[in-house]
Amino acid sequence: MRIGVFVCHCGRNIAGIVDVKTVVDEIAKLKDVVFCTDYIYLCSEPGQKTIQEKIKELNLTHIIVAACSPSLHGITFSRAVEAAGVNPYLFEMVNIREQCSWVHSHNPELATKKAISLIKASLAKLRYSQPLTPIKVPLIQKVLVIGGGIAGIRVALDIAQAGFEVCLVEKSPSLGGRMAQLSETFPTLDCSSCILTPLMVEVARHKKIHLFTYAEVKKVEGIIGNFKVTIEKKPRYVIPEKCTGCGDCVDVCPVVVPNEFDQGLGARKAIYVPFPQAVPLVYTIDFENCLNTEKLIICEQCFKICGPKAIDFLMRPEEIQIEVGAIVVATGYELLPLEALKEYGAGEYEDVITSLDFERLISASGPTGGILRRPSDGRIPKSVVFIQCAGSRSPEQGRPYCSKICCMYTAKHALIYKHLVPDGEVYVFYIDIRAAGKRYEEFVQRVMGDGVLYLRGKVSKVFRHNEKMVVLGVDTLSGKTVEVETDLVVLAPAIIPSKGAQELAKMLKIPVDEFGFFSEIHPKLRPVETTSPGIYLAGAAQSPKDISETVAQASAAASKVLSLLSQKEATLEPIVAYVDKEICKGCGLCRRVCPFKAITIVREDKKRYAKVEPAICQGCGCCMAICEENAINVAGFTYQQLSAQVRALLEDKYEVSKKTAEFRKI
Repeated sequence: MRIGVFVCHCGRNIAGIVDVKTVVDEIAKLKDVVFCTDYIYLCSEPGQKTIQEKIKELNLTHIIVAACSPSLHGITFSRAVEAAGVNPYLFEMVNIREQCSWVHSHNPELATKKAISLIKASLAKLRYSQPLTPIKVPLIQKVLVIGGGIAGIRVALDIAQAGFEVCLVEKSPSLGGRMAQLSETFPTLDCSSCILTPLMVEVARHKKIHLFTYAEVKKVEGIIGNFKVTIEKKPRYVIPEKCTGCGDCVDVCPVVVPNEFDQGLGARKAIYVPFPQAVPLVYTIDFENCLNTEKLIICEQCFKICGPKAIDFLMRPEEIQIEVGAIVVATGYELLPLEALKEYGAGEYEDVITSLDFERLISASGPTGGILRRPSDGRIPKSVVFIQCAGSRSPEQGRPYCSKICCMYTAKHALIYKHLVPDGEVYVFYIDIRAAGKRYEEFVQRVMGDGVLYLRGKVSKVFRHNEKMVVLGVDTLSGKTVEVETDLVVLAPAIIPSKGAQELAKMLKIPVDEFGFFSEIHPKLRPVETTSPGIYLAGAAQSPKDISETVAQASAAASKVLSLLSQKEATLEPIVAYVDKEICKGCGLCRRVCPFKAITIVREDKKRYAKVEPAICQGCGCCMAICEENAINVAGFTYQQLSAQVRALLEDKYEVSKKTAEFRKI
């Protein structure tokens, strides 16, 4: 065994605190260490070249790099070592930046001692490491995209246009997502439908895209390259192949209910399409509001008028099984419910509405035909107050994050209002203006110069006085309290994860952050990949995003999928569990705790033992932790390796304790 140790300065990030020369001197004395050196930036090309040259020159068999976080550069060094002829699983990376210099920046001596101790522990583990070989599994050349908003649409088109099949699942009756509800988009004020509708039609007509609307993913099994997915198609009670979208059924339907697409500000019938440009243009019967029930048919107006005979009251949910090689999650976002914003009178007063409500009221396809009318009495409001950061940037309410798009769409709303009501008054309460995007700042400046009064400060209370809404707040620039009487109040609620995101995350076995948004592996280096290989993220499912950023990230996710599908086989990490059949008693504890269902109990010659499916195992170690017989190990993290590592870590501590005991004896 010939071990080489390389200590990185990381500029002054490490060397500014840790005494790297002392570290090198101490580590160079240890058993099996043939070579130990330091370098200013090991991740640089010259740094990696230095490692490779020393491997060949000194015939090094095992390598340790003490530098930054393995999540940042672990793969970089692993590939460099492999290129020089060393098995990458005979390489260890020690984090002496975050774990030493950063956390002990006030105590360089302690940081240096800790760096030496961590490297010693890694050395002890490396002595018992074995070379490993990656696992190869077949790759199904088909992709599942969950979510039919602009992110899912862009991902599906990019992948399909490259020649691969895509199954696009959308839970609502039509594609489009939130973008379909918008009137115009900032900063160019393009018609949202004019941009989105052609893409929706292209998806529906593309031969490589299998569209499942009004459907949900119910079950996901398997691993990268071979996911088995169960999709449930909800009954529309209208046969899609026969429906022509003529709308005759709507005219005769006697049931009128609030239209959720119009945020409840308009109405629809029990048989409906969400909006006129819906794709597919197939009607759906809302059976929760229809006069009929599953057991009793009392109204057949739509059935009788339907020329193509597309109505089927006996339609049932349908389960479909598909197999795909990769999955993209593009489930979008929700707005914080009005019930959570009672300090602004939300939910109490009809004339306190959300930004999405406002979008529908100013949309040409909205409930008022694009004429802005306030909900309480239908009058055109002569003044509007916009309140930003309603529920976001609020640590006390558990949402300290910025919802990112509110500053821009509020500016858009203010400008459109001035176009609709030129003599109207507009006030915008804000904390900060965040306009980070191409031509965004210029757009906000244009709005400010167009007669819109921006007031920097938070609103404390909103209440009704006669026919007016009264907004109380503070102008922090002048230090004065502000009271504004207005006809309409528009809130910019916090953006929150879509409904069902938590359940979907559990089903896909991918993590979410503290707010419920899906988490990526690394925000800078791997922003669209998840910790589950083969599952990727796109759009606001990950965090608040505007349309431009969403589309860019969707194409990034598609490129990752295409990179995967360009191979015939998927490559998996060999860090998986394995069983010693001689020791295993087949008790089944490991099978019960395995979150990936990778373990089965088999019988052979009257002996029971656990068997691990390597392609499914993710190397989490739950099985290893619970095994009372030590019969199951994870490759690369065996009991032997971990015990040696812990013993080495405790070595210095033990010596200190021993000295203390001796001192006490004296």
